Parts: sequence; structure tokens; C-alpha cells
Amino acid sequence: MNKWLPEDDLVYFIMDVVDKLSLQPILRTYEGARGGQPPYHPRMMVSLLIYAYCIGLPSSRKIEQATYHSIPFRILTADQHPDHDTIAAFRKRHLKALAGLFLQVLQLCQKAGLVKLGHVALDGTKFKANASKRKAMSYGRMEKKAQELKAEVDRLLSQAATADRDEDKLYGKGKRGDELPKELRFKQSRLQKIEEAMMALEEEAKREAEAQKAEYEAKKKAYDEKTGRRGRPPKAPSGKPDSKQQRNFTDPESRIMPASGAKSFVQGYNCQAAVDEKAQIVIATNVTQDPNDKLQVKPLITEIDNNLNGQLPKRVSMDSGYFSEANCNYLQEKEIDAYVATAKLKHGEKPLAARGRIPKDATVKERMARKLRTIKGRLTYKLRKQIVEPVFGQIKEARGLRRFSFRGLANCQAEWDLMCLTHNLLKLFRHGSAQIPC
Repeated sequence: MNKWLPEDDLVYFIMDVVDKLSLQPILRTYEGARGGQPPYHPRMMVSLLIYAYCIGLPSSRKIEQATYHSIPFRILTADQHPDHDTIAAFRKRHLKALAGLFLQVLQLCQKAGLVKLGHVALDGTKFKANASKRKAMSYGRMEKKAQELKAEVDRLLSQAATADRDEDKLYGKGKRGDELPKELRFKQSRLQKIEEAMMALEEEAKREAEAQKAEYEAKKKAYDEKTGRRGRPPKAPSGKPDSKQQRNFTDPESRIMPASGAKSFVQGYNCQAAVDEKAQIVIATNVTQDPNDKLQVKPLITEIDNNLNGQLPKRVSMDSGYFSEANCNYLQEKEIDAYVATAKLKHGEKPLAARGRIPKDATVKERMARKLRTIKGRLTYKLRKQIVEPVFGQIKEARGLRRFSFRGLANCQAEWDLMCLTHNLLKLFRHGSAQIPC
């Protein structure tokens, strides 16, 4: 069976790499477990899932079929055929541990010299949730629908009570036939789901209002102390959800997000990646419910710090979605040379060349805009696209991974890590599969 494919095939590389990885978090779960050993060796199952994600085949049913019809899968499983329930259960049970392998694979890439930290680009992509946006409803619509359903439930309950009295007279008490009508059960269940979603949005709004309270009071104090007041006073956080705020009934933690330059919308998550220039290795990841990227700089830089034992990039570049004075000041404190676009340029538009001295009273934004207009700034920022954007193209287009298999923020973060670690493995394989760093 080992001679079915060339020695340098991806499948043998994956098997060799998994043999070098520490799978203790997975293996530990089977130690002393009742009912004997797992039906398939965990190392084989890990190899199977990693290879499947590498070739863009996350479906457990398609993986099961491949163990019969695909030579690489038959080599991986030693001609065994775990069914799709077993594959799905293993992945679900060990998803967090599988995501944890991201760090080990990153260390292999670093040992192979594929991570230099000379220039790192940050970017985000909207990834579809395992839920339809048709299953989402706005808070305003929920209020209206809840009122309609309550009235309908009351009407059906009244009808049911009348029918019960008539049947009691006809058949006597205690006889069958007094169950809730199917229509009523459906409407009550739907009303309950809507009320639960409304409560969740209300709790979320209260937490946000509490978090914004200190900022509001500081703004109000500054406004009150101004002489010759101008403009409107700051608005206090209401603690009530916006009528347009939506919640999905299938995956409540996902959000409606603009995609493809805000020309369309998806029900999904904002997936972040920090990518090293040398070989397009993903060195840090994050998944957030916030469609805006402004709050993602610090988490990604912190993740780089943690993943690479205190090492930070010399330069970072990112588009205008990340710009804020706070982010620029934070990167300066970390002694990172930052190139952050301050505004979105129109297609084909080129930034004006920098001329003259920088005014002493120039703002952070003005200084950054000028920096990007210098020859060095333009050349450095120009590299951003070719560093990070191909990574998303390779994951979404080449491998066809466009939608999460799991639901919930934590699970989607773990699956995004799994997708990124397989991206890194493919880069390591193409770098030279014969030499796997020890």
C-alpha cells in the first residue's frame, strides 16, 4: 500500500508530521477510560482530519466515502473505514486539542526558517457561519412578531378550552382528546424562541451600556466644563437594543456582516490572521463577532507575542479598517514600525507624494498619512496585499473552505485555527517535504 503513491506525496508528509506532534491532550482522554481502547487510533484520526482539511474536505460523510474511493485516504487509514458519525464525534470531542496543534505546526515552520518577522501583514475575512441569514430576525421585528404570536396563542388557547368543555360534556372528564393542538404547540415554541432571543439581546445591550458608562460620564463632564458650549451633548447609553440589531436562531453567536466590500452580507464571523512575509505563514489568528477591524490590532499582536515567545515583528502593515490613533500609539509603544492606511483610496487612485516638513502640531492620523505617502511608505504598504490576501484566497478559493462546520464563537475559533494550521502545513510541505524539522 505504501507504494501506491510517490514517496514525496502530501499524504506521507502529513503522516510524518503527525508522528512528530505531541497529542497528549487527545491521548490523555482515553487513559483509564471504561470500555477499552478507542475504535481507531487517535493519531490515525488526527492525520485523517488534517489531510482532509488540507485538501478542502471537511465533511465527515465525504471523508468516510474517501476512505473507500481515494488512495491517499486508504493509505492514511491503513484500509480501515471509520464511519462519518465516528469521524464527526472525534472532531467534535477533540476540536480544541486539534486547534492547539496550530502552535506546534507554527514552531515547525519557524525551525524551517519560514518565519522571519521582518514584515507582518494583518487582515480579516468574513467567513460564513453554519447558519442561514434567513434564520435571523431584528429586535424590532421580534417585538412585533412576539405580540402577534401572543395574541394568536391566546386565541388558540381559548378555542382549546372551549373544545375541552364540549368534549367533557360529550365523553366525560379524563378522556383522551384534550392534548394541545399541533398549531398551538408550534406557535408556543416559536414564541418561546423569540422571547429568549429578545432577552439575550436585551442582556447584551445592558452589558454594553454598562461598559460605555464610564466613557459617557467622562465625555459629559468634559462637555459640562466647556465654556461657550457648541454641538450636541453626549448621548447616554440607553441599555436597550437597537431595533435593527439582529440575532440568528440557528447560531445565535454569529452576526450579519458586510462582505465583498460591503456589497453583500453574510451570516458569519470576522476571521483575523497575522501573516509573515517570508513564506505567508499565519502566525496569529482570531475570530470575532465585530464586523469592524479596529479592535483587532491588540489581540493579534498579543497573540504573536504569546505564540513566538516574546518575539514581535519589526514592521506591520494593515488597511484602513484597522486605523485608530489608539492602535498607532499602541504599536509605537511596542516599538513596531507601523504602516496603517488612514483612508480608503478609490480604485486606481494613488496617494499624493509627501512634500515639505511635517507640522509640529500634526495629529497621529496626519503623520501616518504622510508616512504612507513617502517612497518607503508606499513600497512597504504595497506589500500588504501580496502577503496576507493570498492566504485567504488559498483557504477559500483553492481549498474551498468557505463555511464553518461548527456553531458558536469558541468552536469557530478552534476550526479557524485548524484551517490556518493546515495552511501552514501546506507551506511547509511545498518548502521541502523531505526535511521535517525535529
